[in-house]
Amino acid sequence: MNNWIKRYRGIHPGAVLARELKKRALKQRPFALAIGEHPQTFNAIIKGKRSLNTALALKIEKEFDLDEGTLLLLQVYYDIAVEKQKQENTKPDLSRLRSTLFWDTDIEKIDWQKQYKAVIHRVFERGNDSEKDELIRFYGKSRINDALKAAKTRTYTLSQVNH
Repeated sequence: MNNWIKRYRGIHPGAVLARELKKRALKQRPFALAIGEHPQTFNAIIKGKRSLNTALALKIEKEFDLDEGTLLLLQVYYDIAVEKQKQENTKPDLSRLRSTLFWDTDIEKIDWQKQYKAVIHRVFERGNDSEKDELIRFYGKSRINDALKAAKTRTYTLSQVNH
């Protein structure tokens, strides 16, 4: 495998493109227009908000004199890294949650993404600080706050999220 690809494997190709543009003293907008691409699309790729497609990758590789498929390999490695991250974060660390919190269901069968509001509500209503911390780590403060705001009856406060 090419050392260049090994070095950047798992990084969005947009970050690599930004570095290459800087290294070659090229501006994004003129470069995008020169290869016949919309500057907004190119900027979204540079910022990692959009994937690099095959046609654009070939244009860029031709301009930068890179081997065909180099940027697409970076995109694939990035997609793999994102998917692995998603798979790792499919459920919280169950060793930090008491199964008695979920006495009415099998904790292993909970869909942690679809049922997040009910899970958050239950843990913040009946859980201890360690369990609340685990949900904050897993879902993030923003999602926790949104779920708590949506709850109709609360015996807890939003300040518990910000501790």
